[in-house]
Amino acid sequence: MIAGLSKKTVSDADIGGKRVFLRVDFNVPIDSDGNILDDTRIKAHLKTINHILSRGAKLILASHFGRPKGKVVPSMSLVPVAKRLNKLLDGRVRFISQSVGEEVESAASELQAGEILLLENLRFNPGETENSPEL
Repeated sequence: MIAGLSKKTVSDADIGGKRVFLRVDFNVPIDSDGNILDDTRIKAHLKTINHILSRGAKLILASHFGRPKGKVVPSMSLVPVAKRLNKLLDGRVRFISQSVGEEVESAASELQAGEILLLENLRFNPGETENSPEL
């Protein structure tokens, strides 16, 4: 169910020109050199991502990765995921090293139809595992 809508799927929603926030599971295995060992979880979201983009939406993607316990852990950054996703989506992905705040709000407001913003690992923010209403 899409929050705030009585429709049941993204296919039913009027999303053209709107910002769509999509929580995805990009918790993929990465080796010590930052190489993705299996991108199955990334590829599993491509159909939905492409569908949203084809409807003229501006897409904001959010995911967790590992269990950094509310601290920034460079080895748990989504940078490798952003690179792989960008390759799969022909360079339409912009990565931002934050998951909340003014920088995110600014980047999200600058999105154009068909563009994607991938936020940094949500679990770098302590509010993610604490179910913070502010987050």
